[in-house]
Amino acid sequence: MDPFEEPADLADLTARIGRIHLRQRLGLEGDHEVFVLRRPGAHFFYPENWYSVHGVIRACLRLSGLYNRAQRNARSIRVRHHPVVIPDLPSAFNGYRILHLSDLHVDMERRNTHAISEQVRELKYDLCVLTGDYRARTFGPIDQVLAGMATIRLQLQEPIYGVLGNHDTLRLVPGLEKLGIRLLLNEAIVIERAGQSLHLAGVDDAHYYQVHNIERASTAIPDDAVSILLSHTPEIYRLAAHAGFNLMLSGHTHGGQICLPGGIPIVWDARCPRAMAAGPWRYADLIGYTSVGAGTSVVNARLNCPPEITVHELRTG
Repeated sequence: MDPFEEPADLADLTARIGRIHLRQRLGLEGDHEVFVLRRPGAHFFYPENWYSVHGVIRACLRLSGLYNRAQRNARSIRVRHHPVVIPDLPSAFNGYRILHLSDLHVDMERRNTHAISEQVRELKYDLCVLTGDYRARTFGPIDQVLAGMATIRLQLQEPIYGVLGNHDTLRLVPGLEKLGIRLLLNEAIVIERAGQSLHLAGVDDAHYYQVHNIERASTAIPDDAVSILLSHTPEIYRLAAHAGFNLMLSGHTHGGQICLPGGIPIVWDARCPRAMAAGPWRYADLIGYTSVGAGTSVVNARLNCPPEITVHELRTG
């Protein structure tokens, strides 16, 4: 296929995100697949695709007697309730609840996907947001990913908005949107309630592909409006704060996934302060929250860092 020719299933995206964004995203994805699949030693740069690392981690967990426990932990999903106080929040949104799911990696382990589906079934909320990484690998087919997302989608209430992560491909967009999950690709929408408004924006992956464009996402948001930004990674916290967003919801870090007692991450794959690796944080006037995610990556195991689903409740100051 001509590298400058739009795939038929993505042609409708051109008007939404622009030809340049489309070309850049697809081109970088193509470069990534060639690099990982064909270049000797390329897996060294991508631990999630480095199968020897998977084996080493599993072996260490087995030797320590923690492997079975760590696998069970991956399916023991907790629901966290997080109050968010926003001083200028329109009164109609006082008590507004946002269900936040991140890093589902639905093709990693089917039992995890069903555990997530069961946990969200009875939750009450007004809006659902997804902050990326729907698949486990960073390349390859997407049919299994869409099937897993369809399983979870059956238990979710609309409206549902999301962004793409560094594991995701732009080719997921048509399939996810057919499921009723609207992806925000450097875009923003307005949520109205009782004659008042809240602005929700989302940027494309800022970690690996770096095709985020906060200026484009926020261009139609009035200066005095209350706005929420969805970003797969918290790494762009400075940009979000200086753009005037009130709240940023992210994921990506998994909170470390395998942590020391007390939830202290050994490593986390994000260029941000450790305090932003999990849970609530603040930078200047920006309120942030980094989900540790509901799924697993690299190895299907969690220690001292249980998977989570978060319900944020907005409150006036």
